Amino acid sequence: MDRILILGAGVMQGPAIRCARNMGLETVVVDGDPNAPMAPLADRFEPVDLKDTGKIETLARSLVKNGGLSGVMTAGTDFSASVAWVAEKLGLPGIPYQAAVDASDKERMRRRFREAALPSPDYTVLTKPPDKNFRLPFDFPAVIKPVDNMGGRGCRRVDGYDEFRDAAAAALRFSRSGRVIAEEYMEGPEFSVDAVVFQGEVTICGLADRHIRFPPYFIEMGHTMPTEFSRRDRDALLDVFVKGIRVLGITNGAAKGDIKLTSKGPMIGEIAARLSGGYMSGWTYPYASGVEPVRGAIAAALSRRPDGLEPSRNWTSAERAFISIPGKVAEILGVEEARSFPGVRDVFVRAAPGGRLSFPENNVSKAGNVISAAAARAAAVEAADGAARRILVRLTAPDRETDAFLESACFPGPAGPVFPPPAFVLSAGLLEELAAIPDIPGVFGIPAVSGKPKTESMTLYPFPAFAGSDLGDYMGRTVGESLAAVELLTGLKLKVDRNSAALGRGFWAALIRSGYQGAAYYIDRLR
Repeated sequence: MDRILILGAGVMQGPAIRCARNMGLETVVVDGDPNAPMAPLADRFEPVDLKDTGKIETLARSLVKNGGLSGVMTAGTDFSASVAWVAEKLGLPGIPYQAAVDASDKERMRRRFREAALPSPDYTVLTKPPDKNFRLPFDFPAVIKPVDNMGGRGCRRVDGYDEFRDAAAAALRFSRSGRVIAEEYMEGPEFSVDAVVFQGEVTICGLADRHIRFPPYFIEMGHTMPTEFSRRDRDALLDVFVKGIRVLGITNGAAKGDIKLTSKGPMIGEIAARLSGGYMSGWTYPYASGVEPVRGAIAAALSRRPDGLEPSRNWTSAERAFISIPGKVAEILGVEEARSFPGVRDVFVRAAPGGRLSFPENNVSKAGNVISAAAARAAAVEAADGAARRILVRLTAPDRETDAFLESACFPGPAGPVFPPPAFVLSAGLLEELAAIPDIPGVFGIPAVSGKPKTESMTLYPFPAFAGSDLGDYMGRTVGESLAAVELLTGLKLKVDRNSAALGRGFWAALIRSGYQGAAYYIDRLR
């Protein structure tokens, strides 16, 4: 039996471990977390820090001596350089270690693209926050991020030097090497793409539309596979991606790219020497196409020609995230309802009662994800969006972080938009109507049983122009859907009555600032 070493035992590595076992391989899996969720799937698991190439190499050599080792791989981690190190040291299939470093270090990557005249943004590198005399070699806006991290950690857009200095200091905290890169901002839609590479031959395994929100950060609230852009655009994007793979020297294994379609044409965000995380290579592309990219990547890691990479269907698969405002989780409702939603294939919940959540500033701080699949694009999108809206996260009251969030400014001021943004963005006219609503302090002492109130109603001062609007919250919930969620969480029936209202401007402001979570918390806080 051939044996493979897989780096990572998180959720994103689950498909690779399962697929390797289905291929009849013995799986040895390493992860720095001794309680990594996918560790029980492995034939053998070892708790090893994925940055510790020395320990991983020692383990690999012991495997060679005791039964043999046929290959090493990863998917959805930022440790492709560790994979290449072991492969190079032991003479296993893979890419040169220096090529993997080029694909893992954004400074080196940009340098390679510049040398090859590939479309990529101008850049500069910093090792400390800039002083007041520092000047970029290009105009704002800019993007600043660590050279050696993934998931959007420490990555944000900046529009001037004052925020640039603060952003550089924040990004440095996420860099293992103590370096950050500042790049020209690329305006345009963003795409994710995967490929399996065998002996220099590139097979594309999915091109997806990414749905990025919440500037100045770049939060992926989901992706839809395949892209809905034209064949001409797709061909142009993939042409640049394949050229980038070859410039980096990724000749055997896998590659993942983030590409933007700008007014100047396609430009490379970055390319990694691995398959993607974010549920794309392990979930949405297999659901949409019938192809398992991880199987091809494993075959390439064993120096076998990948097969089964020709799509057997042309479906759509959609992944959507659900998020939370800051606070401590009291309970999570609607998960099973979301799972039973027609077209939904998976629901991943990252939160748990007692844990804490924050408004996402990167792609690893979301509350969870929903994945759907259907023959028709509209059906897949509706399933993912609808199921994600079914999941409700109730927060514990009182809580200082939640209070601070509700009290923070949520409307644009002289300095421009605020972050985090309000759940509902109101027009000037609606803001004037909100200000005219009486600031009723609320009713204390609502009877409760086991932490929830008895079935009863509370009266709410009317705000018809807002309640009847077509505005949507962070997840696209309407005002009516948000009020229904508040009723579900609190057990109260909200009735509109101007003459005997118990809830006024404070309640509406909480709903506008934070959606259903803020409004439910407002009521719970009154108790």
